[in-house]
Amino acid sequence: MPLPPHRRIPPVRRLRLPLAVLLGLALLGLVAGTGLALGGRDDGGQSTAAARPLPQGAAASPLPKAVRPAAEALPFDLPAVRTLHASGKKVYAHYFTPYPLSLDNQPPGADYYARNYLRPEGESGKHAAYGGLLRDRPRPVAPGRGDWQRANLEQEVRTARDAGLDGFTVDLLALSGPNWDRAKLLMTAAHAVDPGFRIVLMPDMVALAGTDPGTLAARLAELAASPAAGRFADGRLVVSPFKAEAKDPAWWRQVLDALRTEHGTDAALLPVFLDFPAHAERFAPLSEGFSEWGNRSYTAQDGAAADVARAKGLGKLWMQPVSVQDARPNQGVYDEAGNTATLRASWQAAIDTDADWVQLTTWNDYSEGTQFAPSLHNGYTYLDLASYYLTRFKTGDWPKIVRDTVYVTSRTQFAAASPAQGAARPMRLRDNSAPARDTVEALAFLSAPAAVRVLQDGATKEERLNTGVHPLVVPLRTGTATGEIWRDGTRTASVRTEYPVQAKPKVQDLQYYGVSSGRTGTTAGE
Repeated sequence: MPLPPHRRIPPVRRLRLPLAVLLGLALLGLVAGTGLALGGRDDGGQSTAAARPLPQGAAASPLPKAVRPAAEALPFDLPAVRTLHASGKKVYAHYFTPYPLSLDNQPPGADYYARNYLRPEGESGKHAAYGGLLRDRPRPVAPGRGDWQRANLEQEVRTARDAGLDGFTVDLLALSGPNWDRAKLLMTAAHAVDPGFRIVLMPDMVALAGTDPGTLAARLAELAASPAAGRFADGRLVVSPFKAEAKDPAWWRQVLDALRTEHGTDAALLPVFLDFPAHAERFAPLSEGFSEWGNRSYTAQDGAAADVARAKGLGKLWMQPVSVQDARPNQGVYDEAGNTATLRASWQAAIDTDADWVQLTTWNDYSEGTQFAPSLHNGYTYLDLASYYLTRFKTGDWPKIVRDTVYVTSRTQFAAASPAQGAARPMRLRDNSAPARDTVEALAFLSAPAAVRVLQDGATKEERLNTGVHPLVVPLRTGTATGEIWRDGTRTASVRTEYPVQAKPKVQDLQYYGVSSGRTGTTAGE
């Protein structure tokens, strides 16, 4: 299977995977069960499983646990999907077609991800210099029957829809072949699951650099025939090219003219720039809105207010990027996300600046470590947190915390650790990032004042905190970490990290792993 093109290397001003790479990846068995209720079972209650990579010197890890459905797992009551979709504020997630739930419909312990992407020697050793292509993968699913590819895409749509998202922005990496076919099938799947779930077309102008305007227009028109295609309120097709500045406005005018005159499709741009200020005014006449790919570190969110002001000053809507983290083994760079600090800061920027739309960057680009989608190593941690901020963004009110919940995040190695296996091309901290840090964070959602504890390797830190959301950050130690919430002598929530921190890891892995007490931990009464 060919390596997908990696097109997102923004300039320093603006930007755009972990232990699963271990050599001893266990090819364990599979617990049957897929999908969700609403026509099958959704992943909120699924019982899927796959082999976990073996931490160095450890016995085989247990298979991934089944997780609680969102209604019981979140610290708040998520508003009804209909209520969230009725909001004028829209939230999309960037869908990267090379990494669907399954690539070959094989048992997860022996599928293409396990055999090739998560192993340094995978794909005939082409990724050995950086320890393997990926450090995480989609949360595994059982092999399916019939049209399993469509069924898996429908499951992803349900997962996103039920988390409150309005749709996907689909990265169009090619205009033929497997990635094109998957983009088309995604639109079919979206409409089948929820006619209100939209797919915004995002031509990737790094991958499509050699495409002529007429060819691109014809292909966009083909996708625009789907009722799932994203449109502006006036009915025009949304064309939201990644790195739009790769082509000048005159080139894009040819695309829009061809769509209208040759294919009967009125469209407008919502360009996604790597450098928005440099190109905003030139693109304004043919754009309904603007966006940029954004930064991936919590200390680099200060430009959001100026960007939104510039967009709105030109009379355009603004789609704010929101991210978790960024670590790219094959490109040799990473950003310091500060546990969940980047996620919280970028969401807060969208809320504070009154952005019109949000793009989660990304849903599933595992090669850049930016995924919000449920994954093997993070479970639902980042998607659940996104649902909390999404609710505030869409409704204007912070949701009431009704269930004590603690999310624990940490890396599984120290930032400066030297991998035992070595790497010819190690990741280096990006110049505009926050400094690297070695920390564990317990992000506590408290329904009432309580004590929050972090326990690791014989050390305990505790703070008494008020109702609300509070990060408790402690230095990283080897072994596992546990986050707990205590009130009136009762432990109301607890969760322990599933992958231990190692002083001498096998490969470099600089993503933050996450766990949630709401999904797989203990709560009051258990």
